[in-house]
Amino acid sequence: MAHVIKAVDENYEARVRDSFGRQPAMRLIGARMGRVEAGYCEIELPFRDDLTQQHGLFHGGFTSAIADAACGYAAYTLFGAVDSVLSVEYKINFLSPAAGDKLVAIARAKKSGRTLTVCEFEVLAAKGGEQVLCACGIATMIRLADRPDRPQAG
Repeated sequence: MAHVIKAVDENYEARVRDSFGRQPAMRLIGARMGRVEAGYCEIELPFRDDLTQQHGLFHGGFTSAIADAACGYAAYTLFGAVDSVLSVEYKINFLSPAAGDKLVAIARAKKSGRTLTVCEFEVLAAKGGEQVLCACGIATMIRLADRPDRPQAG
């Protein structure tokens, strides 16, 4: 029997985008939220030289960071209006060099339970209209029931 992925908060997209906008880490690296659907999220990271490692490729830490965030928000789309999300764990496999004009992390919730949500993700390196799978993995997110995100600062 397949598990049905369904949003319980009809305003999930606005809540997700608002939360993402309050993440200083994502702002620091220049990440942008793309498509958001129930149980699904995309996060893009445009190339910048200061996000690279010694070979001029996107650093694995930034590849991991956007994958983790995409999974968190894919899970968050399925939570209630006053819940929040944190990562419990994730496992990432680097499959090919992260070389391109941008990275795109795509996350899908596989099963959302009362407390834990399991997501899978892919990170694609995009260049000149082509995309190469550079990483994939799985993540577990926890729903913090009745504990909303921090409010907008200032």
